[in-house]
Formats: sequence, structure tokens, C-alpha cells
Amino acid sequence: MTQQDIVASLPAHLRPFVKIQEYCRYTPRDQAVWRFVMRHLSGHLADTAHPVYMEGLQRTGIALDHIPSIDEMNSCLAQLGWRAVVVDGFIPPAIFMEFQALKVLVIAIDMRSVEQIFYTPAPDIVHESAGHAPFIVDIDYAEFLQRFGEIGMKAIATQADMEVYEAIRHLSILKGCASSSAEDIEQAEAELQRLDAANTESSEASLLTRLHWWTVEYGLVGEVDDYRIFGAGLLSSLGESRHCLDDDQVRKLPLTVNAVSQPYDITRQQPQLFVTKSCKHLSQVLEEFAASMCFRRGGAQSLRTAIAAGSVCTAQYDTGTQVSGVISDVLVDAVDNAIYLQTTGPTQLAWDNREIFGHGADHHAQGFGSPVGYLKDFSRCLSHYTIDELKAHNIVIGERAKLEYLSGITVEGCLKHVFRQEQRNLILSFEDCRVTDLSGKVLFDPSWGTYDMAVGSRIVSVYGGVADREKLQLYKPTPTTETPQLAQDAQLMALYATVDEINRGTQALTAKSREQLLHAIEAYPEEWLLMLEMLSLGDENLEQPLRNALAPCLHAQPDLAALIEG
Repeated sequence: MTQQDIVASLPAHLRPFVKIQEYCRYTPRDQAVWRFVMRHLSGHLADTAHPVYMEGLQRTGIALDHIPSIDEMNSCLAQLGWRAVVVDGFIPPAIFMEFQALKVLVIAIDMRSVEQIFYTPAPDIVHESAGHAPFIVDIDYAEFLQRFGEIGMKAIATQADMEVYEAIRHLSILKGCASSSAEDIEQAEAELQRLDAANTESSEASLLTRLHWWTVEYGLVGEVDDYRIFGAGLLSSLGESRHCLDDDQVRKLPLTVNAVSQPYDITRQQPQLFVTKSCKHLSQVLEEFAASMCFRRGGAQSLRTAIAAGSVCTAQYDTGTQVSGVISDVLVDAVDNAIYLQTTGPTQLAWDNREIFGHGADHHAQGFGSPVGYLKDFSRCLSHYTIDELKAHNIVIGERAKLEYLSGITVEGCLKHVFRQEQRNLILSFEDCRVTDLSGKVLFDPSWGTYDMAVGSRIVSVYGGVADREKLQLYKPTPTTETPQLAQDAQLMALYATVDEINRGTQALTAKSREQLLHAIEAYPEEWLLMLEMLSLGDENLEQPLRNALAPCLHAQPDLAALIEG
């Protein structure tokens, strides 16, 4: 499948987040950066990464000598039941998780610069492809990754979470832009620190993000005293893939669900890492955490969690009816059973993740409220009664009806319509309707219009986002992260291309080209990567001038010198 074919196969609300990889936009210098990073990583990781890693690179279409083509990757991933798409930097966490749930790898389109070869503040194609993709060949890991997406897209996030996300994204753009001023970066860093300090309550989404960090990004596998690397953040980092092996500086802990309580700092090397026993153990830890989440527990407490979050969430009745909106209130009985829920603002009603016709956010623009529980004198949930049985209880379309709940909630009005699905009553619509609680407080007044009442005896699930994501789209694609770039030096790019062609054998090293390369050493004294590429030619006439020119570059960059010498 081509990139366009894959985009067309995605749900409509995900397509705007996907870009098309224009491979020709990668410069010869970009290709040299890829070769440098991958050659050093592969040499080191052959002995320190999970054994499946090197096999995975090959099987997922990732070569050491050139930036991967997404089309080539997809040809390989298709055999594993996965796909890949490219995106522009950061995308909303919930969207990222949804892609993952669909077995779609999200690959950042950009390539890190020479200046950021050790650390890039934003996702790049090295991290996303060479870090994440290879482990897809491990069935247990692939299942874990997909399941993580399914659970992650249900996590409840707060408004504060989204503000922090936007701040991180903004800061990464500034740091990745050569024209950004130090003042702008300082202001962005200060704003992120302010938001972090204010965001004191850990949401489901933030806790799950920590688990993702300590496993998918920075995980180790094996035993605390005998482990291998499998986290993408470690696998794609020239520095941290080595630093993490230092047991004196980096403490190793066995992975348990308690890892969600351990915060992390993306700006520095990690002081501790977690070791999972196996990829199957990853799934066990994930499911243990999922058992505590609101989408599994439901009930009044989960509704209160959604209320505190202040974000759009979905409450699902035991009938399957789904209410998606900003949940603003829940009434409970003496034993804390939810008896009435209320949303504020645009609300969607759905069933089986499909919006019910006529019950979209436009219809319920001001919010939605409905009872939960059993009716008096009814032996089972109202949803299970046939039309004839409803008539026996004086519930007839076109006539006034009075529904009294055991909780004391009363609904009285003229029944206009009953929405049924699979022989169950899901929504009763009333005109001239009044809804009151046990104390007589009015929950719905006839002057407010039609009253649509969801049917169900309890709330079985509460989760982040909406039921039908096609009809009510919460996340809009953010503006592109493309920032003004310094004009490319055409001569420099040509030199990188020439050296690569000679290395590949598609161009001969002639006296003329050798003279050009010798001149380049003088013309670009700080272009250490080009010099390393030239050294790989193995030409004795170039070797000593190159080593002489490299010496001051390496002296100024001890980390680089140590890496090359190592």
C-alpha cells in the first residue's frame, strides 16, 4: 500500500494528523547524520539490546545506510499486521494512542540535525523508526503495544494535562529552530515549569504516560543484574544507550505497577530505570493498572473523577448507551450509587460507539441529564420491557407518563418517542416534561424543550474522550512545526553527496574529486561529520589532513570524541 492508500484506510478524524513523506526533502547531510547515528548505535546495541532488535531492524525495512522510506517500511510491516504513517512532531496523546490501538506506528517525519545529534528536543525519525519499529517482530511486545493504545485512548486526561502538552510542544519547536532567541526559550521553559508546578493532581492519562515512559521508551528487560535494552528512548540515543548501563549512576528496579508513581524529567538522563521480566510481564503490569481505571470500574466515583478532570468524557450505561460530554454533576443515593448524571455543553449520545441519529452535539448543545437506576414497581431494568409491557405500566407513546425511580427521581411528561436497539429501550423522549429529585428540586423544566432520557440501571464505564470520534472530533491538527530554517549551503550538500556516492561505488575517487575534498577540509573546518564521512573512504592522501582537521573539533566536543574513539 502507498502512503495515500494507508491514509485513505484510516478513520476520517485521524487523517488530518498524517503527513506525506517527501523523501527528496532529506538532504545528503541528513543522510550522513542517519548513518552516523545508526552505525554507532548498531555496533553498541548488538550486545546490549534485546536479541530481537537487530533482527527487527531488518524485518521492518530499516537500513543502516539511509533514512527509511515509509513505503519500504510498510511493505515489511504489512507482513507483521502493522502499518506506519508519518506525522509532524508531537500529536495529542489520545490521538497517538488511537493510532497504536489500530496497529499503526506513528513516525515523526523530521531528521535531527548535526547540532542535535546527541539529543533532539522533539520526536524524530531515528527515535520513531529505529527505536519503536524493530520490536514489532516480537509477538508479545506487539500485542502489548496495541493493548497499550486501546487502554491509553480511554484514559481520562485533565485540562491541565493538555496545557502541559501544548507547552512541551511549543518548547520543542523553539529549541528545534535555529532562529529562536534565548529569551523566547527561557520564557517557554518558565511557562512549562509553572504549568508543571500547578498540575499537582496525577490524572489517569499522566500516570499511564509514566508507565509508557518506563517501558516503551526507557524500559529494560531481564533481571536487575542481567538486563538488555528495549525502550525506544534508550535505543535511539547515542548517549543514554551507554549511560543506562552504568549501574553505579543508574539504579535498576524490578518493574511493577508502582512505576506509575515515579515521575521523570525529559531534560536529563534518568537516575533509575525499570526492568521487566519479559514482554508478557509488560502486559500483566499494564492490565493491573488498567483494573484501577475508570473505564473498568464505572460508578459514581468514576463520574467524580471525570467531573474533577473538567474534560470531555464518556459515561456508559449497562444498556450500552453512551453519554459523551463534560460531566458536571452526579447525584448519588445513601450507598453512593449514581442516580443522576449531568453534562454541560455539547453532548453526544451514542450506542456501540456510533452516534444515535438526532442526538449529536448540535441537538444537545446545552448539556444532557438523565436518571440512573430502577423504577418503582418494575421487576427489571426499563430497557428490557417490550412495548406491550410498557403499555401495561401506562407508558404509551402520545400519552403522559409518570416514571418514579427507587432513588426518588421522578420524570413526568408526554412520551413522544422510544429509541430501541436490539429489542431494548435506550432513549425515551418527552415533551412538556418535568424532572425532580427526592427533595423536589427541579432537574429539568418543561420550558427547556424536549427531554431525552437515557435508560439504564447503572454506569458501568467512564472514560476519556467521546464514543463516536468521527461525529464529534475533540482534537484538531495543530499547525505544522516547520520553522524557518537556515538556507542550505548547496556546495556543502554537494560534498556530502559526492562522498556518499564514492563510498557506495557509484562514483570514482579521482584526482580532481580528491582535490575538491582537500579544499573542503579548509573551507568547512567545523564540519566534523563530513570529515568522518571522508575518512571512511580509506584514502591515504586524505587521512592525515582529515585527522589534523578533526583534532580541534573533537577537543571542543568531549562527548563526540569519546564516542568516536570508543
